[in-house]
Amino acid sequence: MITKMKFTLLPLLASLLAFASGCALFAVGAAAGAGAAGYAYAKGELKSTEPAPLDRTWDATVAAVKELQFPIVEQSKDALEARMVATNAEDKDIRIKLKKVADNSTELHVRVGAFGDEAVSHEILDRIRKRV
Repeated sequence: MITKMKFTLLPLLASLLAFASGCALFAVGAAAGAGAAGYAYAKGELKSTEPAPLDRTWDATVAAVKELQFPIVEQSKDALEARMVATNAEDKDIRIKLKKVADNSTELHVRVGAFGDEAVSHEILDRIRKRV
């Protein structure tokens, strides 16, 4: 009985160990790649730190969303952060958050829909970056 249990648990533990180590390697690799590119896409959200003040990044965000013809549903801004919700033609919410990191640095988060859309998120970020 104990021998049978060892042979049953051993492959299970080995596969769990391989899976867990693969995830760790993936996470480290993704973080390294994202740092080099200046953005990270994880769990449906695109995150970037832009080398610009909050006000300039906000103006660029509003202009990019208008250029893409996404109707702005709600927006708010103060001296430290800003938020916007727009919708696309598929009626998916586009949520954009900006947060002041320093005088010339703004953290930017973009989420499209409940589960994210990487391609649309990157398009929005590219349009914002053209204006910053």
